[in-house]
Amino acid sequence: MRIQLSRVLSFLLVSSVLSGCATTSSTGDAPLNQGNWPLCSAIGALAGGGLGAIESSTWAAGGAVAGALLGTIICYAQDGDEDSDGVFDRRDRCLGTPADTAVGHNGCPLPQYPASVAVEPAVEPLPQDEVIVLSDLGNVLFAFDSAELTGDARRLLADVSTRLTSASLVAVKVVGHTDSVGSDTYNQALSERRARSVADFLIAQGVSAGKLSTEGRGESQPVADNASEAGRAENRRVELYVSR
Repeated sequence: MRIQLSRVLSFLLVSSVLSGCATTSSTGDAPLNQGNWPLCSAIGALAGGGLGAIESSTWAAGGAVAGALLGTIICYAQDGDEDSDGVFDRRDRCLGTPADTAVGHNGCPLPQYPASVAVEPAVEPLPQDEVIVLSDLGNVLFAFDSAELTGDARRLLADVSTRLTSASLVAVKVVGHTDSVGSDTYNQALSERRARSVADFLIAQGVSAGKLSTEGRGESQPVADNASEAGRAENRRVELYVSR
């Protein structure tokens, strides 16, 4: 009977000590999740072991284990987290925080800052193409059935070349066209020779040879009706595609 009474008193004493330990937790300013579980377990082990020693050395070891376990259970029971924000209720100054809300160590929501406004980087404008069209309409560019430039063509190209010598120039493509008189094969070769003549003249005027290219398209791309003389004159043309 004495042994049973001693055990009861031991249990009550350990419980009392641990309850006092658990209720003397730190305030709401304690760091996040810094509970008293280790402290309660340690005190429970000491108290349980000491009281168990009253009975015997065997009870001392068992009492220490039981006291540590009891201390952990008591601390856990008093360190609940009702709003699941990661802060124990005894330290939580803002109970009932909505789910998925970032909180500080005291359980209160952190200040919300507006998302930074992304600034779009400045976009450099792409080189713009300029198309310069020289046609036989009003000015004869080439002698009949020839790739030789006429005086009118030279004057026009001399004026144009002043706009093609700046450092901002990226490239110039010279494209030759003919009317439909003659075979397709012949007109294709003639358009290529005429484009080459224009490019050679521009180079002589100071336009960079490395920025010039030529192409002949023959009679394949008319811009007017080849049934009339005026239409054919308009189709006999040279186009300069300028990229800056």
